[in-house]
Amino acid sequence: MTAEVHQFPCLSDNFGVLVHDPATGATAAIDVPEAAPVLKALAEKGWTLTDILVTHRHADHVQGIPEVKRHFPKARVIAPAGEADRVPMVDATVKEGDVASVGSLRAKVIETPGHTIGHIVYWFEADKLLFAGDTLFSIGCGRVNEAPMGVMWNSLLKLAALPEDTALYCGHEYTLANAKFALTIEPGNATLIAHIKEIEALRARGDATLPTTLGLELAINPFLRAEDPAVQAQLGMVGAAPADVFAEIRERKNRF
Repeated sequence: MTAEVHQFPCLSDNFGVLVHDPATGATAAIDVPEAAPVLKALAEKGWTLTDILVTHRHADHVQGIPEVKRHFPKARVIAPAGEADRVPMVDATVKEGDVASVGSLRAKVIETPGHTIGHIVYWFEADKLLFAGDTLFSIGCGRVNEAPMGVMWNSLLKLAALPEDTALYCGHEYTLANAKFALTIEPGNATLIAHIKEIEALRARGDATLPTTLGLELAINPFLRAEDPAVQAQLGMVGAAPADVFAEIRERKNRF
């Protein structure tokens, strides 16, 4: 692994994340939920911001960009092509299959419409790092705001197909609440039950529950498990199309 990742809290439940390339000194922020914590983290690490990689246009992911750019005017803002007109100070746009560079680090761009229609994620394949924004959370997924449920399901399938040892970073600290909901879908999932104890211990210490791994998420995240017969049976949807099962789980979470 060549990249260094530094994660820290922003706003009430967002995460700020810096990705640093020791070989070149380049540093990227994954979104800028809030300027002050990002600037503080950069100062503490002694890193110079060179890039801002935007996952989607929502204010709690981009509102800090203008202030951060004031301190680092040369930092490039890279945004999803489908939402660039609603992201501040964009320098370049990317779409499915493009590569975003941070010094010598390379991130593949994967389009994941659903939470917003133009949402993208960044996958640093060589370092097995996935920055999923609000598409995929630990034991959860983003609300489906701007696309049919089946579109979001297909977006999640793209991420589920990545290597299981990929480290997953997400936009929010929602894990404990997500876990409580997941128990309503799979009350007998032993891996989930054991992991909840770990989550509770982390939160009791004030520690983050992220990163997680895709392998763990495949075992405990109900939104990735719509094809599992036990999940379908619990929902009374044995043999149903996985996209329909996913939609039912998401609707239940909306009401939870």
